[in-house]
Amino acid sequence: MTPDERRSLAALMPISFVDMIGFSMLLPLIPFYAEEFGASYWVIGVLIGTYALAELMTAPFWGRASDHLGRRRLILVGISVSAGAYVLFGFASSVLVLFVSRFVQGVGGGKVSAVQAYVADSVRPEVRAQAIGWHTAATSAGVIIGPAVGSWMAGIDRSAPGLFAAALCLTNAWAAWKWLPESKQSRATKKNAVLPACLRVVTHPLHPVCTPIIVYALGMMAFMAMNAMMALYLGQRFGVTETTIWPFYTYVASITMLCRLFVIGPIVRRLGEIRTLRLGAALLALGYLLIPLSFDVWSFAAAVLWIPVGTALLFPTTTALVSRRVDEQEVGATLGVQQAYGGVARLVGPLWSGLAFQQLGVDAPMWIAAAVMLLGFMVSFTIHRGNGQDSILEPIPS
Repeated sequence: MTPDERRSLAALMPISFVDMIGFSMLLPLIPFYAEEFGASYWVIGVLIGTYALAELMTAPFWGRASDHLGRRRLILVGISVSAGAYVLFGFASSVLVLFVSRFVQGVGGGKVSAVQAYVADSVRPEVRAQAIGWHTAATSAGVIIGPAVGSWMAGIDRSAPGLFAAALCLTNAWAAWKWLPESKQSRATKKNAVLPACLRVVTHPLHPVCTPIIVYALGMMAFMAMNAMMALYLGQRFGVTETTIWPFYTYVASITMLCRLFVIGPIVRRLGEIRTLRLGAALLALGYLLIPLSFDVWSFAAAVLWIPVGTALLFPTTTALVSRRVDEQEVGATLGVQQAYGGVARLVGPLWSGLAFQQLGVDAPMWIAAAVMLLGFMVSFTIHRGNGQDSILEPIPS
């Protein structure tokens, strides 16, 4: 990347780093808090998926709005909405309030399409996968810190994690307002219909833009199915609690950060984006297959190692492929469509994961996630090198 491209990323990465600290402070605590309020495993799965429902409902419009109003403005609004969600979490005294908090948090999380479009604006297409990897390395660094801070604060006072995350979020919004410049984007000149574009992903699955979105959704569904039940899985298998769970998240996030900083760039240059995507899908499937075979904490650590490696290779390359195959004026809206499918995956994955955990046993979500990821791996072989720009915001010729 050129010095100008690195400077553009350097303005965004600290904002995303702090934003993820607040998010990851609460994520490991949600299942434990909900269980104390009397929620069943399936309800906990629904609770985790509520974030995705809100993101599904709003992400396409966040992306399209950022094409017209600018990325920076939408990022600021999203951070501020998240702060309100964290305040609700801090004062939650029932499962219902947790649901409301999680929904509002998902509305704020819809800004991810604007953030991804900001990254796409800032670098050339040929280094976009590496840039997305670097940016998500910053968010992974936030996950290294967040769970430890959240677990420590939960041991002091139940409301402390949510209120601290809200304060952190408001400080982050102020910093973004002061130091984050607007990205260098070509503003959209027309308003494309986003909902028909979402439907076109299903009706034209082999379209050069649609197939990577489908692989992204399958990968996200498997990942969120595992993630939704991970805290409870570790609790049942190894006696982990809300105050001792943070080392597991820190371990995974550390590997993710290192892979996205130092691994994805060389692998993409050597293999290309499409083969890197396939390798990531295969490694994710391998990790899900190995987790149920672990017999102690150390064997679990060896098995789960492949999850962050796989996500580091799969998700940035998928987003880079999608952003490269559309016109610059459609990047935000198209990534919003991708995030809508990611929202469906984040919603459906925890739902069936919680049900499988409750009805079929603690290992069932991992086996099903492996099957979903193997399907994604097979679908990835229908992705071919795209030539030119292939909009899905306009009707696709039959």
